[in-house]
Amino acid sequence: MSFVIEKGVLKKITNRGYARKLIIPNGVTSIGEGAFEDCVNLTYVEIPNSVKSIGKSAFQGCVNLLSMMIPNSVSSIGERAFMGCESLTAVSVLDGVTNIGESAFEGCKSLTSFTIPDSVTSI
Repeated sequence: MSFVIEKGVLKKITNRGYARKLIIPNGVTSIGEGAFEDCVNLTYVEIPNSVKSIGKSAFQGCVNLLSMMIPNSVSSIGERAFMGCESLTAVSVLDGVTNIGESAFEGCKSLTSFTIPDSVTSI
């Protein structure tokens, strides 16, 4: 498994089907559009405090992703970022996020815990 990173932006991951646990390298400033889309075996992702934004469809279709903690360094979560993450049960968005894009968590049918901070001004 390897990451394709260009100027601090994580563009994509190779060997998508085999990834179960991912720790995004420190220094990555943005998770690009569709970077982890359809990583169906992915259950855990750790996002470092260097990340400022999560792009459109970044984790869309990660049907086995169980929980997500969005660090306070992130200010924007793109459209459909977590759409279709059917096993996602808990999401913690820490203070710092100001924008959550349209349909960002659509289809997350197992979601039972979702924390949104006061910093969010647009959903």
